[in-house]
Amino acid sequence: MATAQDHNAVNASMLEKGENGTRGIDHAAGAKQRKPYDYGGNPLAHISTGDSVRLPAFGGEFQPGSYKSTETRNFANPAPLGLSAFALTTFVLSLINLGTRGISGPSLVIGAAFAYGGLVQVLAGMWEMAVGNTFGATALSSYGGFWIAVGIILTPGGFEVITSLTAADGSAKAFYDSFGLFLMGWFIFTFLLLICTLRSTVAFFLLFFTLDMAFLMLGIAYLLNGSGAPNGGCLKAGGAFGILAAFLAWYNALAGIADPSNSFFLIPVAHFPWSDKGRERRQQVDNDAARADQTDMGV
Repeated sequence: MATAQDHNAVNASMLEKGENGTRGIDHAAGAKQRKPYDYGGNPLAHISTGDSVRLPAFGGEFQPGSYKSTETRNFANPAPLGLSAFALTTFVLSLINLGTRGISGPSLVIGAAFAYGGLVQVLAGMWEMAVGNTFGATALSSYGGFWIAVGIILTPGGFEVITSLTAADGSAKAFYDSFGLFLMGWFIFTFLLLICTLRSTVAFFLLFFTLDMAFLMLGIAYLLNGSGAPNGGCLKAGGAFGILAAFLAWYNALAGIADPSNSFFLIPVAHFPWSDKGRERRQQVDNDAARADQTDMGV
């Protein structure tokens, strides 16, 4: 017959196993507890902690300011949709600018510019406005409008933008100059957005930096048209930066899609050391009280 001393010894052993992180016994359910699998030391494997639940991947939220709670939000996160629409359309046009497989005409991108990069991205921007994200609404709606405008400009015959700016002798200098100035305007706008990402994450900053460089290179390419065509070197440089921007947009979109419910790991986005999150990780600031206040106010 087991004595009280024996029972105490068993309980002490079970308690020691639980403290050491080994498998113990769930007294309530009578089932064994299992340690989380570490996925072979995968550097992208993250265990969901209270901190990661409070502060999901910044890149996916498309918000450079302080994190706002999404617990009371009735909308899904629209940012990955807008980022994906932007990424694919930019990817296609950038390949054309690079002259991939000898493709030189931009006609292939017109459908994507109207439907995916244009309409879908504008809708994503409006949904960002509905969830209270001013930055996301401004950026996604603006770039959606950009792609619709590009579709209008490049549609052959339909809107006659290019033909109306082509001289009788076939010179397209007026069109190249006009389109170059159009792109330089988008370079300025993107630079303004880039400033707002300096306190965010490396992934988010690099997205707008490479996009800004793409607009700058393409704008210069069309303005330097002395040979009767856009400058080839700058055009390819713009295409290269556009490819980088497209993949960074997809990366940030994945950061917003992947969560513990559908992925084995979260996407690292590398917070800047001077950002609120970076300072918090270096124990220079504690944002728990601010997050609690926002949650209480239903922000």
